[in-house]
Amino acid sequence: MRLNVSPVLGGPLGQRLSAKIVGVLAAFLLVALGSIGATLWLSWQQEGGAAAINDAGSLRMRVTRLALDLQLSGRDGARADALRRDMANYEAILQRLRRGDPARPLLVPRQADIQQALSQVEEQWRGQLKPVLLDALTRPGDNAAEAARFSERVALYVADINTFVSGMEAYNARNTDYLRLLQLLLASMAVVGTVALIYLMLLIVLRPLDKLHQGIRRLAAGDYSVRVPVETDDEFGQVSTGFNLMAACLSESHATLEERVRGKTASLQQKNQELALLYEITSFCNQSQPLEALCKGFLARVMRAFDADGGAVRLTDHGQGLVFVVADDGLPEGLLRDEHCLKVGDCLCGEAAAMAESRVENMGGRADKQCSREGFRVVSAFPVATQNRTLGIFNLHFRQARILPPQQVRQLEMLGQHLAVAIENLRLAAKERELAVLEERNLVAQGLHDSIAQGLSFLNLQTQIMRQALDSGDPGLVDDTLALFEAGVRESYDDVRELLNNFRSKLSESLGQAVSSLLDKFRKQTGMRVELRSTGAGAPLMPEQQLQILFILQEALSNVRKHAEASQVTVSLSDDGEVFVLSVLDNGVGFDLDTVRNKGDGHFGLSIMQERAQRAGLQLDIESTPEAGTLVSLLLPRARRMAA
Repeated sequence: MRLNVSPVLGGPLGQRLSAKIVGVLAAFLLVALGSIGATLWLSWQQEGGAAAINDAGSLRMRVTRLALDLQLSGRDGARADALRRDMANYEAILQRLRRGDPARPLLVPRQADIQQALSQVEEQWRGQLKPVLLDALTRPGDNAAEAARFSERVALYVADINTFVSGMEAYNARNTDYLRLLQLLLASMAVVGTVALIYLMLLIVLRPLDKLHQGIRRLAAGDYSVRVPVETDDEFGQVSTGFNLMAACLSESHATLEERVRGKTASLQQKNQELALLYEITSFCNQSQPLEALCKGFLARVMRAFDADGGAVRLTDHGQGLVFVVADDGLPEGLLRDEHCLKVGDCLCGEAAAMAESRVENMGGRADKQCSREGFRVVSAFPVATQNRTLGIFNLHFRQARILPPQQVRQLEMLGQHLAVAIENLRLAAKERELAVLEERNLVAQGLHDSIAQGLSFLNLQTQIMRQALDSGDPGLVDDTLALFEAGVRESYDDVRELLNNFRSKLSESLGQAVSSLLDKFRKQTGMRVELRSTGAGAPLMPEQQLQILFILQEALSNVRKHAEASQVTVSLSDDGEVFVLSVLDNGVGFDLDTVRNKGDGHFGLSIMQERAQRAGLQLDIESTPEAGTLVSLLLPRARRMAA
């Protein structure tokens, strides 16, 4: 089941939870800002009114001071100047009260009665008080009469100022009451707003969350029938819808879980069977066995794994263009007799071999096919091929209708590749054995040429001399020739025994022990003094390398016996882990190495020794000087060393 829930911000603005929360908070903010603004405005009015009351109250003191300055101005010129300054200050205060001063702030309320009282104060000043003061200043002398007249008017003027100040004080008192009322309103709004916000959060957030939480707990407890009521179209409504869809999916999944587990179990079991078969076939194909046994064992295991009623392994003869049976099981004699050897491209098997691809065909009662006449309903062919070449095919025959899914076809193709690799390995091993036999035969031929052939050639020459001696009737020549005959036959006999010993040599002990045993035999056969010097102990070499070293040592000792005329031989064996060294030093007559090499006839077994050294990765050095002996050295560097 697929969940299909609209995006969180996909609904109309009025239906979104975020819009509701933002709207409530915005309304609360606007009310709070309006109340705070009204409070600030009233506070500013209060501050401006207090400043106006202060300045208006100072008018009473200033007008009384003007009366005093007027009385003294006639007797004191300085008092006249003070009167002028006080008048200017008085004018400035009246103008400031009229204009106001936002910076202080100073503000006379715009109430009609207060403005009328201010106008009355200004008119009294400009119409009655100020002219008296100006007249007194323009007439020098005694100003007692003007002072008395000014004092009479001041009493009335102060009453007007009091009226003006009382009006502003009453206005400020009302504003103070408004301010307190507004503060109480703000406190009430804070309480009511907090309660309202808590209720709204409970209603639109906490309550849906609690329902979702209860639904999740029930779902976690295994109640897949739980559903959350969808009461709104906002985000919580969308989440509730998604939860209900998820619960429905889980309910459906839980209901089909057992069936899916069975399906997965069957799939895993099939995979395990495939892996087990692959492992069995791989292990079997890696065993050393003849081709026919390999193909028979492979076919038996594949037929058992796929319940086949018959089968065959066929290999391709590319030279003759034929496909022939190597192994079979469960096929009738008539079918094997007629299809034991097919041409590439004929019938199903020949076509599969030619195209190197898998074929599965339903015979369907086809009378023209012998497989169908023998009772097989389905016949399949799979290539036995590597990446480079196709070696043949193998068949599986079924008497009942059978469908091979692509997975099984791929598995059978993979098994065919394993069989092809095993067959190819058998062929390579046979080729390697053949090459090894040819190499050994070549060495045997060289050994026979260097020993037996030369001895027989010498005896043939002596036979001719014997015939001449008999014809001439020379008894002395006959005796000398017979002596040479005996020496030649004896040397040939020794050569044959030595070759037989070399051919039978095998490494059943360590290299050091084998060298020691070989030197003991040489000492008994020749009577020479033989010394063995052994130093160091490295890792053992591969048997092939050790055997070739032993053969080269035998050949070197044979050359000493036959040609060196030595009385002493020293064999040194050294192995420090880095370089392996074997040397053979004799005190014989020696020879000119360049002369022997230029002859090119392989005297002293040099060619045999060189070939064996190359096969084992050894470095062969021969140093010889006439009348100064011969040194044969074998070196095996660490880079060419093969540990056993």
